[in-house]
Amino acid sequence: MTTPSERAARGRAARKHVPRSSHGRWIPSSQRPDPMAVLERQSEDRLPELSPLRYGRMAVSPFAFLRGAAAVMAADLAPQRHTGLTVQLCGDAHLLNFGVYASPERTLLFDVNDFDETLPGPFEWDVKRLAASVTVAALQNGSTRAKAHRAALVATEAYRTGMIHLAELGELAVWYERIAADELLPLVRRDDRVRFANRLAKARRRTSLQALAKLTETDGSGARHIVDDPPLLERTTDLDRVALGKIFSDYRSSLSEERRLLLDRYRFVEAARKVVGVGSVGTRCFVLLLEGRDEGDPLILQIKEAGRSVLEPHLPPTAYDHQGRRVVCGQRLTQAASDIFLGWMTGPGQRHFYWRQLRDMKGSAEVETMSPATLRDYARLCGRALARAHARSGDRIAIAGYLGTSDVFDRAVADFALTYAEQNADDYSALGAAIAAGVVTAAPGA
Repeated sequence: MTTPSERAARGRAARKHVPRSSHGRWIPSSQRPDPMAVLERQSEDRLPELSPLRYGRMAVSPFAFLRGAAAVMAADLAPQRHTGLTVQLCGDAHLLNFGVYASPERTLLFDVNDFDETLPGPFEWDVKRLAASVTVAALQNGSTRAKAHRAALVATEAYRTGMIHLAELGELAVWYERIAADELLPLVRRDDRVRFANRLAKARRRTSLQALAKLTETDGSGARHIVDDPPLLERTTDLDRVALGKIFSDYRSSLSEERRLLLDRYRFVEAARKVVGVGSVGTRCFVLLLEGRDEGDPLILQIKEAGRSVLEPHLPPTAYDHQGRRVVCGQRLTQAASDIFLGWMTGPGQRHFYWRQLRDMKGSAEVETMSPATLRDYARLCGRALARAHARSGDRIAIAGYLGTSDVFDRAVADFALTYAEQNADDYSALGAAIAAGVVTAAPGA
């Protein structure tokens, strides 16, 4: 077993292969894939009728495009030298993939909250994705280049200092580390505290009971049904219901024994297909309405297709033989606490899916309306949360050794982020041109 000093030395040794300052350099390769071709390849295995909606959502803004273009950025990061310091990556660590949610103990936590692209890989890929999203959001909100650079610098600095702090802690202390949402209020600027408190209160109201009122209605006989709102929400056909019923037992077996017992206390009522997110539009996603003690005791589960991670073509093979299991294991490994109904199974056509609660006090920030100062505060929080997430799976001492106590890495990543924001703007324009030329069809974002 290596000592902490040996682990730190391993991290410092990685600087010889990948100097910290080198992270600031990024020039598109002459063999860079066409971004529209990358997006179109992603669409090949998705529901074709939803492709226009995906492009419509991405066409809303440069930040929306970045959210939907994780595959494009993965292809851009892959040719660069990497540190070899591996963690369980989020894989899509942009600003809106952080947020609040309820722990099993009903404490509201702030953490990474999207794992569709999770995979083991070099820690800096997540840091760069986060920093790039910060600069894109800042520029879109009207910040100067200098202020956008500063915001990315703050996020990266928070990651570095957070990792150094965690490197000094014991193994259990790191595993138990969490960011409770209520502890954040004193860190919020005074002008933003009322808004922040309101966002937390809204998140606490986002439960299955609230979703029941929003997503369902009763018919003349008093029976409750999911509301049809095509193409965003559509009740499934009888054949779909039969298929979903058959796979329910497979999902159940992925849960621990006590949670299977809890799940058995609910009965299936109805299922519907649902459109979610920006980058996920076109993947197969369903919601299941279950009923417990009575109709006032609902549980609404989301079943989401898990395809190959956008990182998979660029990284060594992993032990994950099931894409749903990859998402679930990555989430359980990375988050401070996870949904008690998180599980996976194989569905019709041998497609892989994972399950979770549709709403469990989940909430996200309104990044598009943030002032420069508020965005910096939020970026700092996301950097801290990302360091905590990485420290659970990677060698935090080696990563801290690589990062060091100076701001060399911070400034390099901020430089990269500003340059990549320009590339993202060009790619966003390419999408607009493709839509205008009729190469792809875009439906109004909804």
